Amino acid sequence: MRVPVPDHVPGPHDLGRVHLVGIGGAGLSAIARLLAQQGVSVSGSDVADGTVVRALREEGITVHVGHAAEHVEGADTVIVSTAVREDNPEVVAATASGARLWPRSAGLRSVMTDRRTVAVAGTHGKTTTTAMLTCALVAAGAEPSFAIGAEVASLGTNARVGTGDVLVAEADESDGAFLHYDPALAVVTNVDADHLDTWGTEEAYAAAFEQFVATVGEVLVLGADDPGAARLAAAGTARGLDVVTTGLGEGHDLRARDVQVAAGATTFTVDGLGLSGLPVRLAVPGAHYAQDALLALAVGLRLGHPAEALVEGLAAYGGARRRMERLGEVDGVVVYDSYAHHPTEIRADLAAARSIAGEGRLVVAYQPHLVSRTRLYGVEMGRALSAADLVLVADLYLAREDPDPAVTSALVVDAVDGPPASAGGPVADLHDVLLPQVRPGDLVLTLGAGDVTVVGPRLLDALRARGTGGA
Repeated sequence: MRVPVPDHVPGPHDLGRVHLVGIGGAGLSAIARLLAQQGVSVSGSDVADGTVVRALREEGITVHVGHAAEHVEGADTVIVSTAVREDNPEVVAATASGARLWPRSAGLRSVMTDRRTVAVAGTHGKTTTTAMLTCALVAAGAEPSFAIGAEVASLGTNARVGTGDVLVAEADESDGAFLHYDPALAVVTNVDADHLDTWGTEEAYAAAFEQFVATVGEVLVLGADDPGAARLAAAGTARGLDVVTTGLGEGHDLRARDVQVAAGATTFTVDGLGLSGLPVRLAVPGAHYAQDALLALAVGLRLGHPAEALVEGLAAYGGARRRMERLGEVDGVVVYDSYAHHPTEIRADLAAARSIAGEGRLVVAYQPHLVSRTRLYGVEMGRALSAADLVLVADLYLAREDPDPAVTSALVVDAVDGPPASAGGPVADLHDVLLPQVRPGDLVLTLGAGDVTVVGPRLLDALRARGTGGA
């Protein structure tokens, strides 16, 4: 559901008791943690139990499984996920009680109070860039607060209140949230039309990023290898911002060269902003991770931190949950999981996976996310998946949308050109479909923004059972 952002957003200590509907999601769990760590009374609910819900409980936050009106009794502020519908009993009860009803953007804006905010925006790479920047600042001793769209292993969480004055936040454009943060510094990784269920047209989507630039106070860092992000330089300069361009191409203010991608690592050297031939090593494979690291490095430099400490922090970044995350290996079959759901992201992750797989087969199980996105990009998704050796496409994940019989996984399957491709059916059964088709030496990559996350662990369990003669 769409909830308007109020004109005035008070700070955390003026919110009273806060309840978050959909607290198990990456965005709301981060807000819940930041509020709770500042002494705010916090509770929440979600449709199912899970690792995030259990972790929040261990941190002292009351979390209910399932939604009921009584969960919001006594709540002064109720923050809702965009995935929550208007007839949710907690939303109905909050409206009836007169409690503040906020979208997640207002919740995040509240925790930004009295902090110098760095907002990381863009179609792709937001989570990784935010996580890399946070790791770099931690290594530099900045003690930042942060809110990241995924759990980050090297940080042990997706959100924390630090003792420093900087807050690093992933700024999501999907529902317009990123227009409400007024950051001092901002990053735009790229601008590649998406979420047209919100924005309507590619032109409106691009215009939203121009509006975002208009909210920035001091520094704008751009992933200038991307034409959409590069075009924002003029708007930033016109506003008097300190505009920094980064990328792998010639002419950027901060540039990576000699990029080498191998299984488990990416190395390159950096020139610009006073640096010459600075070596960088990342513990994640993929040229796109070099681009993300440059953005993080540029922000750290503009915040006044030494390059050597920032690079040390970048090296410590070991990946974020669902960003080319290695789940395990059984009987020579290695399983990875990633959040990619847009054709650009699929291409980048398959290129990285291919470098890891080496001479082995790349087997991809993909779950299209949203009817609207699949209607627009289903053919491009299939073409991007053509870089694999075997493709299974699960049924669509509907999320907040209703089904459309004309938009199915067949749109994606039919566009795959080259490797064998077929419809895999429901995600709940996909591991059983995969099991007889995988063999030692394969790298299996599960992709998508929905519940395809269950497939990798179930496949690993099935491989173990097969190896021991179990059922």
